[in-house]
Amino acid sequence: MDLGHLLHLLIPSCNSVVILALFFAYLAIAGSILPGKVVPGATLPDGSRLHYRCNGLLSLLLMIGLLGFGAKMDFVSLTAISDRGFELLSTTFLFSVLVTLVLYAAGCKSSNRGSSLKPHVTGNLLHDWWFGIQLNPQFMGIDLKFFFVRAGMMGWLFINLSVLVRSIQDGTLSQSMILFQLFCVLYILDYFFNEEYMTSTWDIIAVRLGFMLVFGDLVWIPFTFSIQGWWLLSNKVELGTAAVVANCLTFLIGYMVFRGANKQKHVFKKNPKAPIWGRPARVIGGKLLASGYWGIARHCNYLGDLLLALSFSLPCGISSLVPYFYPIYLLILLIWRERRDEARCAEKYKEIWAEYRRLVPWRILPYAY
Repeated sequence: MDLGHLLHLLIPSCNSVVILALFFAYLAIAGSILPGKVVPGATLPDGSRLHYRCNGLLSLLLMIGLLGFGAKMDFVSLTAISDRGFELLSTTFLFSVLVTLVLYAAGCKSSNRGSSLKPHVTGNLLHDWWFGIQLNPQFMGIDLKFFFVRAGMMGWLFINLSVLVRSIQDGTLSQSMILFQLFCVLYILDYFFNEEYMTSTWDIIAVRLGFMLVFGDLVWIPFTFSIQGWWLLSNKVELGTAAVVANCLTFLIGYMVFRGANKQKHVFKKNPKAPIWGRPARVIGGKLLASGYWGIARHCNYLGDLLLALSFSLPCGISSLVPYFYPIYLLILLIWRERRDEARCAEKYKEIWAEYRRLVPWRILPYAY
């Protein structure tokens, strides 16, 4: 593909704008009216708490059903996304830029002093636009941070499914494509089944909503995490039985560690006295969990995340590094984030963190790192 053709494909079209607008409109309406468990968020510095309606799974399944019905009636094309991948990428990127400029302008004009909407302006336009100036901006009663995370995860799934349909129509469906799709579907469905766990993550609790988060949610997650599917459309990979078994084990172990660790942390934050693996939780200084996975490594959830990312790429074989962009990027990111977390926790918990480090010496991978 030459540069000129690539640039032409990246030009947004009316169709890509309509697809994106309908997607956001559906999520806004479904998220507001469909039933779902209302989960209180973390207590903010001013004592307030936001509440989140966790109906993402129902919204997702309903949308899949509507698209299936629409395709059967010839109202929609299931390959609309895979046919316009580059267009949608550029359209979503431009939307991310525009919406964060609006968030910046609205935040600067805000006189709200509450923790969620109080503007944090440094005077550096680029810094404030990139990192955001408000913690939880809203639009028509919709928490935009929670909304964009949900949109990104669903977008990832719909890109994958559209690529799958294209593979079936082209007659190139392979065992590798099936494995990749299966692992991603299970991971994303699990995310929405446990959507309430997202409300206790650092991004939701403490990170302001700027271009960094919006771009990460709407562009980075759906369009880079799906690279393996795009690659498999034009590259045939034959996997042996041993490779398939190893790939499945990588996914299962990664899922067990990732979901288990995050669930333990979420449950501990809600109820510090809840048992871990059938035993009373070991807590350091009344604040830090040192039982279960958190007694094995200080950032064991990162290990599960890395194994899952690897399992998404292993179906592509080892002939190219392109399908391994996600796990390589994630490895770099999580090592950087782990170092950042260590510094922040050392400053926040002081001697309690030092004691935790003595008790749990391993950062991510026991006996290695």
